[in-house]
Amino acid sequence: MAAPHVLALPFPAQGHVIPLMQLSHRLVEHGVEVTFVNTEANHALVLDGIHLVGVPDGLPDGDDRKDLGKLIDALSRHMPGYLEELVRRSEASGDTRISWLVADPAMGWAFEVARKLGIRVACFWIASAAFLASMFRIPQLV
Repeated sequence: MAAPHVLALPFPAQGHVIPLMQLSHRLVEHGVEVTFVNTEANHALVLDGIHLVGVPDGLPDGDDRKDLGKLIDALSRHMPGYLEELVRRSEASGDTRISWLVADPAMGWAFEVARKLGIRVACFWIASAAFLASMFRIPQLV
């Protein structure tokens, strides 16, 4: 039986990429195959034992990638197609079938792509559990 194959997809910001990269390394240590999807701008920064895949973020060269509004808009419009194409190319090439998508909640559109392709999903929350619990209680706090 082939090892599980996880597709890891962080939001392209340092505080999101690094924790998911650390989780990816732990998965590799336990025999899981990991493909880490990153934007091309961040792609050159990464590491050992993990298949790194760069995809366009949808912004033209020279555009301000620190403008969060522009980045989020471009990601949600362009990356679903890139992600689906990446999965289909991977499977067509004979690579191990992707078993799981582990993604940042800021990349919520990716869960729809995974569901469409029959891939199981897990959400990876990068902040503290206390912050997550607080977010769930915002309506009561308001």
